[in-house]
Amino acid sequence: MANETNEKIVTLETYYDVMLAHIMRTKLEDNGIPCFIADENMIAVNPLYNHAVGGVKLKVFERDLEKCREILAAEGDLHDQDHVEIDKESNNVIICPYCSSTNIGPADPGKFSSFLSAVFPFYNTKAWHCFNCLQDFE
Repeated sequence: MANETNEKIVTLETYYDVMLAHIMRTKLEDNGIPCFIADENMIAVNPLYNHAVGGVKLKVFERDLEKCREILAAEGDLHDQDHVEIDKESNNVIICPYCSSTNIGPADPGKFSSFLSAVFPFYNTKAWHCFNCLQDFE
């Protein structure tokens, strides 16, 4: 019976950014820990499901939990990169159209864009920058 509890699969961490989950999975695998990511396909089908399913889950064997925590602690907390931006008009999560990441933030509008928004108050300067694929988009 004791052996069966060691074979139990548990969620180590949950991420909203699929790329960050893969980075952490790779770090664990490099240290000899078998693991996998759950719910990634659901989010690939429709990125808006990310919050509905609670993000992607990094799964490990229960027997490896302590070693996993030590490895992740040595790497530092990367959850500060795991965030979402909400569009204030539509109240939807903003997702990169190039790589489906939620690791985005406001893009640098530049001097010309600032000038246009000052001269033309209805000029749309809402632009985003993806920190994973480094693309800018509206």
